[in-house]
Order: sequence, then structure tokens, then C-alpha cells
Amino acid sequence: MNLKHLICLVFLMIPVVSFAQNGIIKGKVINSETNEPVPFANVVVSGTSNGTSTDLNGNFELKNVVPGFTNISISSLGFKTQTYRDIQVTNAKPATVQVLLEPSASQINEVVIEASPFNKTEESPISLRTVGIAEIERNPGGNRDISNVLKSFPGVASTPAFRNDIIIRGGAPNENRFFLDGIEVPVINHFQTQGASGGPVGIINVNLIREVNFYSGAFPSTRGNALSSVLEFNQVDGSNDKWKYRVALGSSDAGFTAQGPVGKKTTFIGSVRASYLQWLFQALRLPFLPTYYDYQFKWKIKFDAKNELSIISLGALDRFKLNLKDNETELQRYQLNILPVNNQWNYTIGLAYRHFGDKGNHLLVASRNMLDNRAFKYANNDESNEAGKLLDYRSREIENKLRYEYNYRIGTWKISAGSGFEYARYTNYTFSKFNTFAGVDSIEFNSNLDLYSGAVFAQVSKTLFKERLTLSLGARTDFNSFNASMGNPLNQISPRFSASVKVVEWMNINANIGRYYQRPQYTLMGFRDETGALANKANNLKYIRADHVVAGLEFLPTVNTRITAEGFYKVYANYPFDLRDSISLANVGANFGVVGNVPADSRGKGRAYGAELLVQQKLYKGFYGILAYTYVISEFTDKNGRYVPSSWDNRHILTLTAGYKIKGNWEFGARWRYVAGQPFTPIDTAVSVIIPVFNITGSGIPDINRLNTGRSGSFHQLDIRIDKSFFFKKWSLNLYLDIQNVYNFKFKGQDFLTIERDAAGNGIQDPENPGSYVPKFLPNRNGTIIPTLGFIIDF
Repeated sequence: MNLKHLICLVFLMIPVVSFAQNGIIKGKVINSETNEPVPFANVVVSGTSNGTSTDLNGNFELKNVVPGFTNISISSLGFKTQTYRDIQVTNAKPATVQVLLEPSASQINEVVIEASPFNKTEESPISLRTVGIAEIERNPGGNRDISNVLKSFPGVASTPAFRNDIIIRGGAPNENRFFLDGIEVPVINHFQTQGASGGPVGIINVNLIREVNFYSGAFPSTRGNALSSVLEFNQVDGSNDKWKYRVALGSSDAGFTAQGPVGKKTTFIGSVRASYLQWLFQALRLPFLPTYYDYQFKWKIKFDAKNELSIISLGALDRFKLNLKDNETELQRYQLNILPVNNQWNYTIGLAYRHFGDKGNHLLVASRNMLDNRAFKYANNDESNEAGKLLDYRSREIENKLRYEYNYRIGTWKISAGSGFEYARYTNYTFSKFNTFAGVDSIEFNSNLDLYSGAVFAQVSKTLFKERLTLSLGARTDFNSFNASMGNPLNQISPRFSASVKVVEWMNINANIGRYYQRPQYTLMGFRDETGALANKANNLKYIRADHVVAGLEFLPTVNTRITAEGFYKVYANYPFDLRDSISLANVGANFGVVGNVPADSRGKGRAYGAELLVQQKLYKGFYGILAYTYVISEFTDKNGRYVPSSWDNRHILTLTAGYKIKGNWEFGARWRYVAGQPFTPIDTAVSVIIPVFNITGSGIPDINRLNTGRSGSFHQLDIRIDKSFFFKKWSLNLYLDIQNVYNFKFKGQDFLTIERDAAGNGIQDPENPGSYVPKFLPNRNGTIIPTLGFIIDF
């Protein structure tokens, strides 16, 4: 029985049972500033006449709701109309929501029922996208992994590998910051590259997510330490009505989620997942077999109408082993020869206490996070031969953070201000016998670093002319104890200014200009030289700086359609420059391993500029779609100070995503991605095959004198997804088929350098070049069809 017949059999085995539309949505509408209930608000199921009003306590109940993802529109005099999207309704148990209505100074004489589903704030009127849970769930090829879903939006490049690096507007993967319910989460991927952000699969479970705010510019002053993007993951609260459960089986893991009340004032939602990614990788005959486990939870306590506390946590355990059995081909043997074994664990735990006043609220956030990262490599993968050890890396990053924010609104003014403090401890033991660029090298050191950091920030926004003009001015400064330069707050003052003009009701002109700073990686600050000194402290390492200018037009031809055209220009300064390999660290980060852990200074400069087009249709009459195009040029300085293309200089990125829902709870979706070729640095063949060099590196050494002068082939891929939902009286079932790379495209990357070997596997020496092996290049072709048959059960 082939795959096609199996899929048809599974779908046909499910009885087609139809129940009445007895879904229920319960909720409460409250003032977003004071947390007080909003009585007599109108609540309507979008696109229908099914509606109700809130009672004196702000509570409402909608009955006879069609099961599936549903939107509701909420409006009241004196408030901005709000659309609460993607409420998952079933026949089994009521869906519960809490709706925050934002006061509006201008909307006092009329109630507008229809609201835009596109998010926009005074601080960030441009370069902000909000992704709802339904968009994440149904995204073809996304496999319910948020990092993969973001690839459908402009400015986001993707790599043709089993990774989900976030590469935004020509910036490196280490330039992004992540917040979960306002608490910073440094690690969001399993097997994450230390010092960057990518990995093969995400940690954050979408079962707990309500929406994601994705900033590719115009960062609010409350969010620091980012140069390319900020992602805010907003979680749902646990059900306050009844306990609900979900079982999910996807492309790489199986998971269980539970939520419900733990008392009159407390709710809980949590999940655990275990992977079977190792079986997929083994079926694909990949050289490594990753295994992971993760958890995530949110505990929320509402003491009274004015005080609430949220406790959140997530963490992961990642284990990795080499697939030594699959070594029949030269390519497999090559990969096994260079890949280290990597094991990690990490966690974040934090609490957010919020007190609501008459005109604003106070927020106090405390958190702790930790990453333990270990990697080792032995010659010929023989772990019993201690003399053959090539790499032994053991590192920990521990951060303890405290942040206070005050948010206040009076009339058309909005004010936010606060400060933050952080204590971090970094430890590192490194023994290494190889160096990717410079050939044979050896280093061994122990490092302990205690770092104290602080931040102060404020932002003031105002709307004028009946909200036709919105202005926002903010500033922040960050500082730490590493050296005198970074310890001076005046060196890191980062102002920002946004403006939005409503030309007509369906067109806006938006702009932002800002300066942003990011602290260098711990791997750089904690690096020690042969004397045991902090080498990069002596090298006067500085905060990395990026100046952004963004402007664009926004068109809203219908309430569910948005068209944006944006131009951006980013100028980088103080970028860490690897003194050993003579390369800017802006060019690294999309591979497994560690970014940093080298001697570096801050001579690096860069620039990235381009334009984006987004045409987005939210779900309307069964159809939704996204067209996203980005033209981007990304350049950083080489060892001679010349601007050359960076590793993220993709030039053209095009993504088309579309889906259609039909009767019978069927849904069909497809996504096609095109990414133009990425630059690469050609191999220095003569140096690479020198016998003592190759015996340690096992691979080609890039020729830095020709930095990024090569370019890989273009990458394109078609993904499709089919969903079928069944709603029974006590439970619901969603079956889906997701197929990545439907037409089996083979990406052409930079060829791998290895050596000719004899029948015994020994390297053959070059008779015409004594002291060197005979070189051999292996074609680098990536791409295979990946089908996934998954299910989600709610009960």
C-alpha cells in the first residue's frame, strides 16, 4: 500500500457525523488600561447576525456558534472597536476568552461594528505584523512551528536546510529577541546555535499561543538588545470554566496539553512534548539523530480586579548522536567526519505582576533563564581515544532579570517608562584543535564571567486631528559592567521616532527612524587568551549599533485586506570582527555550533537596504492569502574595510501563501517560496588538503581573500496542506496532511571538499604536491519530499 492509498483510507475511515451548531463562546470584556469591566458592549460573531451584549460585570455568552476557528467583533461607546480572532470553538466545551478594549478619545458619538483585523500601535505604525493562531495552525509547510510560519511574511529569508533561522532584512540570526507574555526568552529552538537563534525545530508550543507580534523595525523602547527583529508571543489564559485537553501528533513530536481552573481566581495551561525527529532523520539517512523533550506552562492568578500575577516557564532537553550506521556514501562519511556531538538543556521561568490604576498600569517582571551547551568531537568518532580529541566545549549562560514598566494614558496621550536590571553568569571550558578558516590551531581555556547590566527607557505618544496623525518619541539606554565603554550609559543612548498620517480612511503614510543597540554575545565577552585574560575586554569590545530608517504606504481597500509597501535602510557599526579568521561575525550563525568564542574587536561595519511588498487577505468567505516580496542588499566590511555581500545578501525573496475552506470542514492550503542564491566564500583548496591541516579539519577552509565572492543556486519549494475537521458531541478531531517540497526540488549549494581515499579509507597523497592529499569535491544537493500525516484531538 503506497502513501496515497494510506492517506485516503485514513480519511475515509472517519465517519461523517453532523451535529447541531451548539458551540458556545463565553468571555469578559474589560478596559485595557484599568482592568475594569465594560458593560453593555456589543459582541457579534463576525460575518453573522449572531450577537449579544455584555452584562454589568462585562460578561457575555454567545450560543449556536459554528465549530471551528471563529472571530468576534466587540464595540462600545468610547472604545476602539476590537476584533478577537481565531477562537477555537467545539461542540464539546465552551471556548473562554478575555477581550481588552482600548479607550478612544475620538470615538464617542458612534459605534462601529466592523473592525480591522490588522494590528497597529502608536509606537510601531510600520514593520509590525500580527500572526494569529489559526494562521500558524493552517500554514502549509509550517508544521505548527512559528519560526517557519514567519517565512510567509516580507523581510524574512529562509535557508534550504532543516533549520528555522530567523534572518530579517539582511541581518544575522543573532539580531533577534523573543518575549513570551512580556518575559524575555533567549532560547526558542531545540539545539539552538549558541550566540545566534536558529535550530531544527522550535520549543514554543503553539497550543498555548494566542497571537504573535512580529516587529521587523520600529521597536518600542520597552524592548531592547535587538537589531533586526522583536517577536512577542502572547499566550492564552487557561480555561476558567472546565478542564480541557489536547493530544497532538505532528511531523517531529507528540504532545499533550491541559488547561483549566485551579480555583476561583487561578487558571493553568501547560504542555509536554517528546520528539520522534530522530526517526525522520534516520529515514532520510541524515548523519545525526536528534532527540528532544520540552515543556511549557502558564499559571495566572487574578487576586482582584486591580491585581494579577502570571507565572510562565518553558524548557527543553536536547540529546544528539551521530548516525554511524548510515555511512555507505562519501557524503555521509564526510558529514560524519566533521559533525560534533552536541547536547543541550535550557529553561526560562518568570513572573509578571500587574497592578491596574485609574489611567494606567504598573508591570513588574522577574525572570531567570539558563542554557547548558556541550559539544565534543573525536578523530574518526572514536571516543575511546582521548589523544584523538578534537573538541571539548562546555558552556553555561545564566541570566537573572528584573524589569519595571509604567504605562499611562490620558486623553490622546500615551506614556510608558521603566527600567531594568540584570545579573548574568557565564562559564566556558574550551579545548579545540581545529579552526575553520585559519587551518591548524589549538586553544584551551577556562572562563568565568559575572556581568551586571542596566537599562532605562521611556516613550511618549500622541494622536492629533481626530486620530489622523499619530506621533511617538522614545529613547532608552543600555549599559553593563564588562568594560568602560559599555559601562557608560551615554554611549548607548538610542532614540526613536514614529509618525503615521491617515491620508484617507483606507490609506496611511507611516515612517520610523531609530537607533538600536545590542550587547555582544557572552561567547565573545567570556573568551580568554593564552594568558587567561579576557581578550576582548582588552580589545575594547562595544555594543553593536544599528540605525534604521523605514517608510511606507499602507492601503486598506477592505476590512480584511491590507497592502503595504515599505522601504528600509539599516546602517551597522561596532560589529564584532573575528581577529583569528578575519571575518565579521555578521556573516555567521546559520549552522549548528557556537557563534563567537574567538578574539574579536568592534571594527565591523555594515549596511542593509531594500524594499518590501505585502498583500494580505485575512480569512473572508473561505479564502485567505499572502503575497510577500522582498528586495534586499546586505553588505559588511571585510578584513580590508571594503563592503562585500554578506551571507544574508539574498537580493530576491518571494512567498505566495493561499488557502480555501469549503463545506464539510475541509481546508486546502499551499505555500511557494523562492529565495535567490546566497553568497559563499570559495574554498582555499591548496591549504585545505595539506595533510596535517585536513587531518584536523576534515573539510575545506574558506579563502577569506575571496570572502563571499561565490553564490549558491536559487532555492524554491512548494508546500501543501489538507485539513479535515470532525466535531463530535464530546470531542473533536483534526486530521491533516502536510507535504513539504512537493515537486522534490534539489537545492544546489557550495560543494564540499574532501580527499581521495584508497580501499581501506586512507587518504591518498598527491604525487605532484608532496605533503598534501588529492582533493575531491562532493556535490551539495539538498531537498527531499517530506510528507506528514498528523492529528489533533480536543476533548
